[in-house]
Amino acid sequence: MTDTPATSGLTPYISIDGTRAALAFYEKAFAGAIIDVRDADGSSGRVIHSHIQINGAPLFISDFFPDYGYPAVAPAAFMLHLQVEDAQAWWDRAVAAGCTIKSPIKVEFWGDIYGQLTDPYGVTWTIGQTVKK
Repeated sequence: MTDTPATSGLTPYISIDGTRAALAFYEKAFAGAIIDVRDADGSSGRVIHSHIQINGAPLFISDFFPDYGYPAVAPAAFMLHLQVEDAQAWWDRAVAAGCTIKSPIKVEFWGDIYGQLTDPYGVTWTIGQTVKK
């Protein structure tokens, strides 16, 4: 795999305990395309950097490195949002892959379709669709 630079103005960079498994999960749940995976060293199996593209946008992921001052912490205070044209299809695929429902997908009071899921790594994903008026 060769690295392709991120092309968006903002690229989320998250750390997960088990980046390799998370990348495989994100391929399945969110139709992700793995762009690059870089090993930390030859023996630990940890990933120091990876790049996956989901819904046309980059997401960078690495494992935690407590031995270098980056301890494992639960994901908090952020969500990753997917704005899509067919929210139900994205929702169904993510749930079938193993995401749990945090807030059901439905038409919300502001008029758009929206729901929240949690992946097996503790990351909250939101899926939204603008309702044509």
